[in-house]
Amino acid sequence: MSKVPLRAHLLHFIFRFTRPMTMGVRIVVLNDVQEILLVRHTYIDGWYLPGGGVEIGHTAAHTAGKELFEETGITCLCEPKLFAVYANKKVTKRDHVLLYKVEKWEQTKAFAANWEIKEAGFFALDALPANTTQSTKDRLAEMLDGKEISQIW
Repeated sequence: MSKVPLRAHLLHFIFRFTRPMTMGVRIVVLNDVQEILLVRHTYIDGWYLPGGGVEIGHTAAHTAGKELFEETGITCLCEPKLFAVYANKKVTKRDHVLLYKVEKWEQTKAFAANWEIKEAGFFALDALPANTTQSTKDRLAEMLDGKEISQIW
């Protein structure tokens, strides 16, 4: 049984299933020593790449920068670079996730845990937390091997 607070889990469930089609973004950020930025949510177990849903009227690139800042306090200093587009068939069979890489950034605000993000940090690629999600590991392997692909997630 998950230790996720019931209220947060229910809010996330409602958010995901009340929309007929969604688009989300995930962001890859590497620091100077080639460690990867991951976040841990309050409503679901595991470590993920930062990201979130694209709101009506916003571009995916704008959302990537906004979510990165809101979740970690990191500001993009350049336009995020689109790497790949994935169909996420686990939710509504019509969701899409765009994977971006941010190459220039700075920590402009200290990370502070909030209702959505419990923890954030940089991790060595050969020492990721044990509960890093398989989809996160797959996306990192593709990006770091230089395989730009689109596929079913």
